[in-house]
Order: sequence, then C-alpha cells, then structure tokens
Amino acid sequence: MFQPFFENLRNASVPVSLREYLTFLECLKAGLATYDVEAFYFLARASMVKDERNIDKFDRAFSATFKGLEAIPAQAVMDAVDIPEEWLRKMAEKHMSEEERAEIEALGGFDKLMETLKQRLKEQEGRHQGGSKWVGTAGTSPFGAYGYNPEGVRIGQKESRHQRAVKVWDKREFRNLDGDVELGTRNIKVALKRLRRWVRQGAHEELDLDNTIRSTAEHGYLDVKTRPERHNAVKVLLFLDVGGSMDPHIKVVEELFSAARSEFKHLEYYYFHNCLYEGVWRDNARRWDAQIPTHEVLRTYGPDYKCIFVGDASMSPYEIAYPGGANEHWNPEAGQVWLQRARDRWSSNLWINPLPEKYWDHTHSIKMMREIFADQMVPMTLSGLEKGMKELTR
Repeated sequence: MFQPFFENLRNASVPVSLREYLTFLECLKAGLATYDVEAFYFLARASMVKDERNIDKFDRAFSATFKGLEAIPAQAVMDAVDIPEEWLRKMAEKHMSEEERAEIEALGGFDKLMETLKQRLKEQEGRHQGGSKWVGTAGTSPFGAYGYNPEGVRIGQKESRHQRAVKVWDKREFRNLDGDVELGTRNIKVALKRLRRWVRQGAHEELDLDNTIRSTAEHGYLDVKTRPERHNAVKVLLFLDVGGSMDPHIKVVEELFSAARSEFKHLEYYYFHNCLYEGVWRDNARRWDAQIPTHEVLRTYGPDYKCIFVGDASMSPYEIAYPGGANEHWNPEAGQVWLQRARDRWSSNLWINPLPEKYWDHTHSIKMMREIFADQMVPMTLSGLEKGMKELTR
C-alpha cells in the first residue's frame, strides 16, 4: 500500500533507495508508528531522507500521497467509525492533558463522544457554522473544524488553529534548505563552511575534550589534556559588484557578506561595478575619490588567497571586451584583461551569480564571463555554493 509513496518520492527527486524503503516498512511492522500520524510522518522522514536539503521535497511528496490523512471526512467516520475511535483514544493519551481527559470522561467518555458524533452526522443536513451542537465550523461543538472544544474530532479541516492536532507537513518548514532556492545568512554559512580548512598552529592551547575523557577513564582520575588552538587558515578575497542591475540582489549579497565575515578570519573585500577595471574601492559612498588601484591589490595579496567574485555579470559585452567600454568612465584596458590578471594571480577563483541560472543563457555578457572563468560560475543557491566551495578546495 506504500508503493505509491515510494514512487512519489522518487518522482520528487528524493534519492531514496529500496533498502531505505524496506527499512521504513520494517519499522511500521514493528509498530513504531501506530495510530499516530505525526509519528508516521517523522518515521518516514527519518527512514528515507538522509540529507536536509531533501526534506522539502519529501514534505511535498508526503502531502501528495497522504493528502487528507489528518482531516477525517464525515462519510469516512460513518463508514469506518471503529478506526477513528481507536485512533482518537491513542491520540488523547499522548496529546491531551489530564484536565482535558477528565473533562471528556465527565461527559461520558469517548464511547459517548463517538456515539453522539454518529447520531449528529445522521441528523445533520448541509453545512453548519458556529454554535455548539451540530458538526460544523467555528463553533464550540466537539465535532468539526476551526472551533474549539477539548473533546473535539477534527473533520474537514486542512490546518490546525489551536495546535491540538498532529503536525501539518504542509507547513514545509525546511523549504529554505532546498538546494535550488536562494539562501538566507544561516544557510550561506553552512555552505561556506565547506571552504574552511583548520590547521594546528601557534602556542595558544585549548581543551582537548576527547583525549581528556579517554585519559581520565584510563587513569581513574581527572587528567586534563590540551592541544594547540585551532585557527582557520583559509584566506578569502571577495570582489562585490554594486549598483545598477545588482540593486535587486542587495539583500542576498548582504547576507553572503555577513556570513563570510563571520566564517573567515582572513577576509578582504573590495567593490567594483559590472566588471573589474583599473580601480576598486572599500567604501561605496566614496567610490570616485577613494579608489584603490587594482595593481596594488594584485601585489598585496599572495597566491594562497581564494578569490571570489559576486555579481550578476549582466552588462554590455563592450564593458568586458573593449577599452573604453565601461559605462561610467574611460577604461584604458578591457575588463577581460583585468579579470584574467586576477585569475592568474589567484588560481583558486570563482564567480557567484545571484541571478537564477535559468536566465543565464539569455544574456551574452554572462556567457562571456563564464568563458573567462572557465565555467567556474555558480548560482547563489545552497547547491551552487557547495559546488563552488568544492571547486575552490581542489
């Protein structure tokens, strides 16, 4: 009966194997998720999702397969009343407080509750909203949706208002971890950590917890062990495109910059517009009177730096290919000359493009920039940044 679920997961590009699917079935057979929709959801997710980037895809496949599982249709209660009754008993034991269960027992218990429900379903005709007797919505009847009663049965509702039902997977709380969506600061940090390389250096020491525990267990007394403090040895040089077509991407670039500053001890950054030319700057408000010669930057930072350009690469092709092509000043040398100098100086380099990848083929300048960077251009998504970090560490 779960084969359609397995097929929906594969169709949603969740890399689930037959072994993981069989593990899921074994867990169900062992009774790990009986009469509990929330437990069933988490069991399925734990069994068949091994990467947090696939949780959102899993949620969508789960919703498509088991749509309506939480909301019990009125006719289904009529036709198979034994199943909801047992389910309700189990759910009450897990999710209801002692006071709520006592209140229900005072009214005659679940047997009385289910008997009343069946009777009202037979008597009621059409939709009812409000009130405290009929099966409907927005009232205080124990049966229905969008209302409240401690002994309630939720019927025909797609979401919980009082958070007394099981988790609704349609919330898709992990959608921002999908490898194909734009990022927030937290997820950028996750991707940038791939670039970190820790080395042991210096005289400063820190607690070596694993060796302390091991040595204490061996000797029978507290034996504190230390080790040289860890330092992040990665050096990053960041060139950020500002102004013009980059204005819509300000937020995500700010998040990238914020994440990079927190992740890397050795980070240097400079601004440019559209393409790299003979001058860059550190303060965009003083871009005309406080420029730093690009030649100086090339001489200052050694070849051990990782060089990352961030920009949409959307401009006139002349700005890349010809002297005088820049749209804000006369550039004596073509932009591609300066880009090639940067790539020669810092052989480990990358271009991050905040523009969605599906639009890249529509802009000639992006094609030119990809050729200059030997196709070392990645989108600003989780999967894109992880791919870029792997390229930089080769």
